Parts: sequence; structure tokens; C-alpha cells
Amino acid sequence: MKKAIHIAQYATLLTLLALAALPCSAADAAVLRNGFSIRHERRQVIGTVTRLYMNGDEASFVDVPTAEIDHFEAAPDEPASHVRFQAPAHAIEHSPDLDEVVKAASEAYHLNADLVSSVINAESGFNVRAVSPKGAEGLMQLMPHTASELGVRNAFDPQANVEGGTRYLRELLERYNFDLIKALAAYNAGPQRVQQYGGVPPYYETKAYIARIVRDFNKKTLAAKATTQTGAQKSSGNKASGTHASAAKSHNSSSQPKAGNAPANE
Repeated sequence: MKKAIHIAQYATLLTLLALAALPCSAADAAVLRNGFSIRHERRQVIGTVTRLYMNGDEASFVDVPTAEIDHFEAAPDEPASHVRFQAPAHAIEHSPDLDEVVKAASEAYHLNADLVSSVINAESGFNVRAVSPKGAEGLMQLMPHTASELGVRNAFDPQANVEGGTRYLRELLERYNFDLIKALAAYNAGPQRVQQYGGVPPYYETKAYIARIVRDFNKKTLAAKATTQTGAQKSSGNKASGTHASAAKSHNSSSQPKAGNAPANE
């Protein structure tokens, strides 16, 4: 089952790769037939595809089948974060290592840790004390009734919040046959809205939310892949260089600084 979940996640992400970029600058939006919008600064028709340039960088673009584009329109400003308030510091029971908390919860519910981390980043920006105007609380922005159903007594307890939110995400994935898009839409807008519209509801905030998570998750996946490839190359080089290179690798590994928990907010 775990393998099936990962396959479904990556298959969905490959499909969404061309839909994931929503830069912050003012731009046009290509509205697709499936309801998604892709913000871009300029576009170019190349054969049967339309190339959408995300920013001034010529290398930053996505190719979309022209037939899948319904129309173009002026893109609205990207909404500000829905997290506007903070809980008082005394509401937080403890602050454990978030990387370990995410890893443990992800393993318990057989989800990719980078996916869970991307959801946290989109929900709260890793702010343990985050409270939304609607009352969602903590890292994974659990509504009080949802937290109660999940057995989370204190949503500002990072460990309890992440464990509850990860369990809820897993339940949504199972509910929608591991369709990551629908699961994320339900996490953001509620399962009743997904049912009402037969999929992702036509809310810009929800579409931007899904794209933000996919973009962040893709970035983590590519970074992990690059790190793995670099490690493999170094390992191959060390074997060819003999014991001197091996000792140098050991020294570099021990002196390598560890990355902190704060996210790189975009």
C-alpha cells in the first residue's frame, strides 16, 4: 500500500508540474479547461503547445497543450496568507525538532515527509502559534472540530498537531482513492466543497494553495535527487582516489552544518 501511495503521489505531481507555478508578480493567467490557472509574464505558441514564461528568466517556463487552454485573462493578485493571528506563547506545550516530528508522523501514516512538510509550509509557514481568521490552529491549521475528531487536545502542541494533520491528510487520500489534487482541495476547502463541485472547487485560493504545495514539493524532490546524484558521484570518485579521498570525505561529513527548521518562504 505504501508503494501505491508514493506512485499515486508522483504520478499526480508529474501531471501537475506544468500547472504548479504561480509567481507573485502581476501577470496574465492562462485558464485551463480543467479549471486551473497558470500565471505568467508572457507566452509563445510553438506548434501544438503554448509556452508560458513564468518570469524574466528565459529558462523558467512551462509548455501546455494549446487545446487545453480555455482562455487568457488578467491574473488577480495572489492572496495574502490566511494566517493572521498568533496564539499566546503559553498555549504551546513544547517545541520539539520539527524535522523529527514530520518524519515520525509521515512514517506512521505512510506519506512522503516532504509532502507533509510542504503542506505545513503552505498552511502556517511553520508558525507553531498560527491562528487563521476562521479559527484553524497550529502548524497544519486544524479546525477545532477536526482536531477534536482526530483526538488532538492541544492544536498548538507541534507533535500532536502534525500527527493529527498527517493522519487527516492520509484519510483524505484514502477517501479520494489517493488522488492528491482532490485530497489537497479537501484539506483546504473541505470535503463538502469537493463533493459539491465534483473535484477542485472554483476558488482561486484553493487552486493557488494546491499549486503552492506542488511547487514546493517538486522543489524538494529535485533538490533531494540532486543531492543523491552528487553523493553518488563523490562516492564513485572516492573509490577511484583511494584512502586519502576517503578520509577527506569523512572530515567534510563531520563538519557539514545541519540545516535548520525554518522554511525558505517564497
